[in-house]
Amino acid sequence: MTLIKSISGIRGTIGGESGQNLTPPDIVGFISAYASLLKRSNSKPLVVIGRDGRVSGQALTAMVASTLAFCGIDVIDCGLSTTPSVEMAVIKKGANGGIICTASHNPKQWNALKFLDEKGEFISAELGTRLVQIAENAQFEYAVIEDFGEITDYPDSIADHISAILEMETVDPDLIRSKNWTVVVDGINSTGSIAIPALMARLGLECITINGDDFGNFAHDPEPLPKHLHELSKKVVASSAVLGIAVDPDVDRLVFISENGQAFGEEYTLVAIADYYLQKYGSGTTVSNLSSSLALQDLTKKTGGNHYYAEVGEKHVVNEMKKRDALIGGEGNGGVIFPDLHYGRDAVAGVAVFLTFLAKKNMLPSELRNTYPVYHMGKDKINLPDRSITPGILEFLKKEFPENEKDERDGLKIYFDQSWIHIRSSNTEPVLRIYTEAKTVQDARKLSEMASEKITEFLKTINR
Repeated sequence: MTLIKSISGIRGTIGGESGQNLTPPDIVGFISAYASLLKRSNSKPLVVIGRDGRVSGQALTAMVASTLAFCGIDVIDCGLSTTPSVEMAVIKKGANGGIICTASHNPKQWNALKFLDEKGEFISAELGTRLVQIAENAQFEYAVIEDFGEITDYPDSIADHISAILEMETVDPDLIRSKNWTVVVDGINSTGSIAIPALMARLGLECITINGDDFGNFAHDPEPLPKHLHELSKKVVASSAVLGIAVDPDVDRLVFISENGQAFGEEYTLVAIADYYLQKYGSGTTVSNLSSSLALQDLTKKTGGNHYYAEVGEKHVVNEMKKRDALIGGEGNGGVIFPDLHYGRDAVAGVAVFLTFLAKKNMLPSELRNTYPVYHMGKDKINLPDRSITPGILEFLKKEFPENEKDERDGLKIYFDQSWIHIRSSNTEPVLRIYTEAKTVQDARKLSEMASEKITEFLKTINR
């Protein structure tokens, strides 16, 4: 059982001992701390909240709303929603902040509190650190009854989000509608099975939904990786659909299955959408995190643009995008950030933009995929007995490759010829992540095996 405090929010397993898991005292403490931060600059703050389809979500958001009200903060509750829809709702409602109750790709026993600022963006690492410090001190002052917060419902967050997407310059609803396509959506028994079919209805496409009703009981591992999407692949082929769409439980990551049942590749969600933006607006700047594919860098440079890397974590990518005035950016896990809509990963917008690009190119997904540079990525992880040993592991690996170019902004990234290894501590799980990329599957696997062997070798030395 685990409680993790990071730039990705407060994330933990439900139940168990307080302080070690995400339990009622922890929830009240962190929400009260967030309220304290807001009230330093606002006498009567307004906060938007929402949740994904997890079993614990309704109870969690009820506790969040009640705690905020006790703190004298007004609450707009989106109920079942998506992370990007809640982010957009903060902007639309002119709120002072937001809280999303979702553990993203983690299994159903997890949940999390993700905190937003007045721009509908994740709070900074600095503010997150202050929040944790306030929570640990546990010195809170609550509102008297005259100043109690009011809780109101906002059931239209997804519908309003979709309306904003359909107004984007890069989305052509009429062109998409003219194609009469069929798509298949894997809703992972969460809010993707609400948002994506609703978008398809507005676009006039036939939408077949799988895993769209037993909310919270995820039909498979909720991380949208090819090994978890066999059912979707089969359904796409059997339905003669043009596209399969997979999202994670809070609908900020987006993965496609091509019409032939083959994975388009989660790394290539961002690559394809960036390709569209670069073609539409001419040369521009793109940003991705350090664990993302070289394919985006290659594509951007080919058009005469500049590509920059950021540390892993949506807030880091957003900061780099703003710094570089990026045209488009995101993370290689299928998270695309559209500055022309809002600064947050948005799978709902990604679907609409990708379908527009397919329609304009008049290509099938498999044909489009074949136009991009070929790289193969490996994604592995090693469970850590103690997260504090991570610096020692990274220092050991650094010495093992003295001649190679390295990036130490986020863990350790080691560059080879048209390939790399990135080792970093997860923001969301008690594991060490190992990412590799090379021109062939075999070479990517060899790099991963080499890194794993060296890490295992180091762990043996400290366990003797």
